Amino acid sequence: METLLQGLRAVSEPTRLRILILCAHAELSVTELVQVLGQSQPRVSRHLKLMVEAGLLDRHQEGSRAFYRLAEDSEVSDLARILVDLTPDDDDVIAVDLERLEEIKVRRAQVAEEYFRRNAKHWDDLRGEHIDDDNVDERLKRRILSAPVRDLLDIGTGTGRVLRLVGDEVRSAVGVDNSREMLAIARSYLDQDTLRNCQVRHGDMYRLPFPAHRFDAVTANMLMHYADNPGEMVREAARVLRPGGRLVVVDFATHDLTDMRERHAHRWLGFSDADVERLFMKAGLELQDVERIDGGTLTVCIWTGRCRIEVANDLVAEAL
Repeated sequence: METLLQGLRAVSEPTRLRILILCAHAELSVTELVQVLGQSQPRVSRHLKLMVEAGLLDRHQEGSRAFYRLAEDSEVSDLARILVDLTPDDDDVIAVDLERLEEIKVRRAQVAEEYFRRNAKHWDDLRGEHIDDDNVDERLKRRILSAPVRDLLDIGTGTGRVLRLVGDEVRSAVGVDNSREMLAIARSYLDQDTLRNCQVRHGDMYRLPFPAHRFDAVTANMLMHYADNPGEMVREAARVLRPGGRLVVVDFATHDLTDMRERHAHRWLGFSDADVERLFMKAGLELQDVERIDGGTLTVCIWTGRCRIEVANDLVAEAL
């Protein structure tokens, strides 16, 4: 009872209710919340501290920055979601807050898009600054082909590296990316390698242009640390997997190289096994395997999840 009352007291103030709603729509830093709310940083920080202590928000530290999101597993997380649902989006104050939030999301996307545009021609060289690409490629290929794969999807395909890696071993492979410059380079490489069973398409990792249960395997190679919402990316990848299909995610383990955010537009400073297992579980995937590749200052992990979702036999047959 006391926990519930503490949660109600913590949110019984207009600004804190606004913060709760904003953090239900996106994971936000203090600076971003200040921009939306138009209030001082000390004041916003005090509100956040109270809400974290009450279990309404989760705090995620990344280097010198902290991000806040709606609590997932606290004793009052259900209360937080109910309060968000009860607050109409067309309320005058909330509507303005959400408009400003969309502006922040647009700026985030523009920063990443501009980075990719500037570096498209040199993308593979940049990737190798901190990791041994050949070693990662060898292990990734082995992991993808550890079970039969007829149809493969590579999300955030970039220059088509994964397609070229396993294109000869699968029936068909599709790479999706939202950078047209990257896709132009990928098409050129696929032409050079005569991989006629491979293609690339312009698309959004949060809204893949494919029906459910379309692929045996989906890969996300060094993509997730750029995602504004990794959970949505994983859920969308799981949606297009056939029953028993696998999602293979390659990314950095958690690290403290904060300059990666500024220099390379990284949104996240890596992920822990617990982070990935939670993302997989919420998407209906079972974490099957974790492989680590030490690279000195950075460690690369290959996480493999298997689709646990069962569908009717006629849907499976249709997808096949």
